[in-house]
Amino acid sequence: MNSATSSDPALTPNEPGLKANSLTFVDALAIGLNSTSPAYSLAAVLGPIVVLVGVNAPGVLIASFVPMLLIASAFNYLNKVDQDCGTTFSWVGRAMGPWMGWLGGWAIAMTGVLVVGSLADVAVRFTLLMLGQYEMAENRYLVMAIAVLVIIFMTWICVIGTQATSKVQNVLVLAQIAGLLILVAVALARAFTGSGTPGAPTPEWSWLNPFSQTPGALTGGLLLGVFAYWGWESAFNLSEETKDSSRIPGLAGLASTVILLITYVGTAIAVLAFLGPIVLAAQADQQEMIFATVAGDALGGWKWIVLAAVATSALASTQTTIIPASRTALSMARNQAIPSYFGKISAAHQTPSVSTWWVAVIAIIWYVGVNLISTNALLDSVTALSMLIAFYYSLTGLACAVYYRHLVLHNVRAFFLIGVGPVIGSIMLAVLLVLSGISMANPANSETGEAWLGVGPPLVIGIGIFVVGIIFMVASRLSGSPFWYRKPCVVDPALVPTKQGGTRDQHAI
Repeated sequence: MNSATSSDPALTPNEPGLKANSLTFVDALAIGLNSTSPAYSLAAVLGPIVVLVGVNAPGVLIASFVPMLLIASAFNYLNKVDQDCGTTFSWVGRAMGPWMGWLGGWAIAMTGVLVVGSLADVAVRFTLLMLGQYEMAENRYLVMAIAVLVIIFMTWICVIGTQATSKVQNVLVLAQIAGLLILVAVALARAFTGSGTPGAPTPEWSWLNPFSQTPGALTGGLLLGVFAYWGWESAFNLSEETKDSSRIPGLAGLASTVILLITYVGTAIAVLAFLGPIVLAAQADQQEMIFATVAGDALGGWKWIVLAAVATSALASTQTTIIPASRTALSMARNQAIPSYFGKISAAHQTPSVSTWWVAVIAIIWYVGVNLISTNALLDSVTALSMLIAFYYSLTGLACAVYYRHLVLHNVRAFFLIGVGPVIGSIMLAVLLVLSGISMANPANSETGEAWLGVGPPLVIGIGIFVVGIIFMVASRLSGSPFWYRKPCVVDPALVPTKQGGTRDQHAI
């Protein structure tokens, strides 16, 4: 299936489809990077990782990259035969049946709901800090009001067109990467010229070794690292709107993970060399605000550059995080897994306007409601993301091996890239999912520090989302939709694209 306009059985010739061939490789790459929100994600996790593993933080970020690369391979090969904007929902449904596919789709949709408000909140606060409006940045209700307006505005851009979205994303990704590069260059220069923080260590190759730490510390660091890499797959949610849709989203997704690896490891080394692990760990409770401190110490009056990088990073991700959730809802609707109302596409803009606005509305309600309880509760809801992320990534890796199981032994490349690799990635993420649940069960590990139903709030939120999803899923099944009678299948070798872009046979693998 190459686009909803030509081959989707759920659409009639008179219904509008998504705008095919509207995105290039550069557009898809920018959206994949911005969905990860590199500057914001690194600012949020670097301090806590250093608390756990010290100077081995760069090594942990490398180790966290491994399951991401393996799952990216699964996304790449599944997209070759099924360019569906629902990604995990469609692929897992094909390989493992409608029940697992529905749950995978629900997990993706809910990640957007949980995190969009938090991203907009960070974008607003860092913009105010950049402008020197420190009192305004501390005004919780003002920040919340502006954040809601930001969500509405970025949603509107998503609705008016994919090309408009890509143009905004291209500018924002350059802004945040440029800010990080400046920080890295200045921090390293000051560290090696002796003008860094007194006592900060000189970088060593041993920093890249994640296994010198205890298993417990390494596991905690990996959990944070996986969150930092999450989001690159947004390029696949736009496959139906991308040129050469069976190839370019895969290249963009893989390239995104590699660029993130280089960016994260380079920035971690620079910040550690400039501040040192003791200072960095002492400020870890600031979370994303730690970059404000680093920027002030390293750049002085030019710290606004890094503040702008984090602000643009969060702003870009506010927009791109809406995309996977809305496209997944569109795919579920046109496959009759949820009401068809959510599958309506704007005839004027060729975007899923209904599902996009609904994602924004639910995200705003969640953000405002949880934020009114407490800021810490909002942070706990973001922590719950790790359960959803690990779940649908793990499902996708398994789906790849199952869907291609008749071709796994065809050659060495197929064995590793569509069989063993994705399965290993899935197992790693499944283990992290269990370990994260155990960690979240302890209220002391939450931001609120309080128990909900006897356990930590993040675990309650994560399990609660799955429970609500199961209720909706059962209701859909009881409706008698044809979606629930579909049988799992395996890939047709004739559908696997060749290196030249044709569709010949399994030798393409």
